[in-house]
Order: sequence, then structure tokens, then C-alpha cells
Amino acid sequence: MFWRIIGFLLLAALLIGGLWYSQRESETLIVSGFVESDEIRLGSRVGGRVRSVLVEEGQHVNAGDILVELEPFDLLDRRAQADALWTQQKARYDEVHAGYRLEEVAQAQARYEQSNEQLRMLRNGPREQELKVAQAELSMASAELQLAAESLKRISTLKEQGAATQEALDSAVSQQKAATDRVIARREQLALLQAGTREEELAIAEARVREAEQSWMLLKNGYREEEVTQAYSAMKAAQSALAAIDRQIEELKVRAPATGTIEALDLRPGDLVAANAPIVSMLDTGRLWVRAYAPENHLDMSTGDKLPLRIDSFPGRTFQGEVTFIARQAEFTPNNVQTPEERSKQVFRIKITLLDGHDVLRPGMAADVYLEGTP
Repeated sequence: MFWRIIGFLLLAALLIGGLWYSQRESETLIVSGFVESDEIRLGSRVGGRVRSVLVEEGQHVNAGDILVELEPFDLLDRRAQADALWTQQKARYDEVHAGYRLEEVAQAQARYEQSNEQLRMLRNGPREQELKVAQAELSMASAELQLAAESLKRISTLKEQGAATQEALDSAVSQQKAATDRVIARREQLALLQAGTREEELAIAEARVREAEQSWMLLKNGYREEEVTQAYSAMKAAQSALAAIDRQIEELKVRAPATGTIEALDLRPGDLVAANAPIVSMLDTGRLWVRAYAPENHLDMSTGDKLPLRIDSFPGRTFQGEVTFIARQAEFTPNNVQTPEERSKQVFRIKITLLDGHDVLRPGMAADVYLEGTP
């Protein structure tokens, strides 16, 4: 009796285990796919002759690594010219923006006041004291002329008598001529003072005053707003031109935009490459994903859902992925769907981005995605 009970219990356990296993198998849905990564085709916007190739096919690179360098040709000379122009335009803008220096304004004011004082003196004419001085200088010059004439007369008489030399006579003649010139100059000076300032002299002095005043006001008021705006625009244009050349120089270095592996590269130093043409192909191994197809009757999922995966190359290890894309249109759809069984043949493309395993997984590895159930 006891053994019958034991046998009955074992049979019941086997039946229950079989039912549980069959139910578990029916609840597990696996779709297959392959690990993939985005292909990035790299090139330069400027093109030119290849200077150096720093990587090889299959090499692992990090974001920012230089892959290929091109010859700069005349870009460095153009940059030096653009930098000099930008420095010049910036200095000009700083000058007009800050305005004139205080010492420059003070000097202009002093020139204006000086020219204005000269005009005032010309308008007032000579002072009485100046006339007296001029008259005294004329009298003195006349007396010197008289003395020189008497000296010449005396030396001439002595020369005729043989008591004076020719050199003494020549000196006396020169002294009389110099005295005569001084008398003429002093007489003209006195005549000018007595006649007063001429109209043309006043006009010239007034023009000088106006010019000095305009210069002073210009420095005092600073540069006009349109001059400041023009200087600023010229500076920004020069800065933009310099930045554009800097971007072209940076384009001479083809860099890796992300961590990945060089997939295709066929370049040698000296080769010519066209602008905007791909010259390097790399795989973005920092972002791996699996493309799979989910049946229509098992499409109860949304982007953001987490799904477990198994990779054939790593048996027994489970990886995690996130649904990042679900196609809006079915594939492999029959032309005429008549029955529910036929509708179940429709599949939708899904994309599962891997959340881990980037250090060991490689594009092309076979993967199983568990849409339902667990590994």
C-alpha cells in the first residue's frame, strides 16, 4: 500500500512538471537577429593632398582621434593675413569706441585759444608802445647809417692820401650798406604798424580760428555713432573671415566622431581627395543594436521597454536591450489575407539597442531576443 502511494505521488509530480514546462515553453517567444552598428563615413569639407594616414583598417579608435591629415597648401598664409586684418580692425574699433584721449582734447583746445588770441590782437591793431619801439628802432638805425656814411667818407679821403688800405675801405662800404638795409627794414616795420592789420591777414586768421575750433569740437564730442558702427562691423567681418579659415584648417584633420573601429580605408600620403567625399568608413561600436522582426500577434510592446538577449558567442550570459524603434508598417504581408492564421504571418521590424556588453560584443554576432519569457 505504501509503495502504491509513493508511485502515485511520483506520477503526479511528473505530470505537474511536464505541464509547467510545456506552459513555460509556450510562454517563451524568441526572435533572432544580428548585432549591428552604425556605419560612419568620414571626409573633409576642403579636400586636398593627403599628408599622413594615422590609422589602419580594423584599428580601434576613440572619439576625437585624428585619422587622416591633409596638406594645408596656402591656408596658413591666408590665416596670417586674416589675423593681421582682424588685429587692425579691432584696434580701430577700440579706438573709436573709447573716444579721443584727454591730452589730445586739451591740445586741440590750446591751439584754438592760441589762434583766437592771435585774431584778437590782429583786430585790435598795434599798441602805442609797439609804435614807440618801432620809431625808436628806426631812429637808432638812421643814426647808425649816418655814422657809417661819415666813416666811409673819412676812410675814402685817407685812401686817396694813401693813409688807408683797400680792406678798410671795403669794410666801411659794407658797414654803410648794412646800416642802409636796417633803416629800410625799420621804416617798413613802422609803416606796417601805422597802417594797421590788412583785411587778408584778418581773413586768414579767422579761417585758422574756425579750423582750430572744429578740430577741438571733433575731439571733444568723440566719434560719430555711424563711425563706431562701421568700425564694429568691419571688426566682426574680419573676425568671421578669420574664424572661417580656422574652420578650414581644422577640416584638414579628419577625426573620429565616436568610439569605433575602422572598417574601410584605402589612402596613402600624397593621394588627392575631393571635398565632401567620404575617405574613411568606421563602425560606431559605442552604440550597438539588434535588428529583429516581431510577429503581429506578439507586438504588445512600446519603445523604452527592456528585453533580455542571448548572444551565441557568449552562451549562458544574458544581455539587456531597450526597444528604440518599432516599424509602423508590417512586412511579408500576403496580398490577400483571409484567415487569422495568415494574419499571424505578418511581422514588424524592431530595433533593440544594447545597454551593456559594448566591451565584448562585435557587429555581426548572432543574437536571440526574448520577446516573451526569460532565458
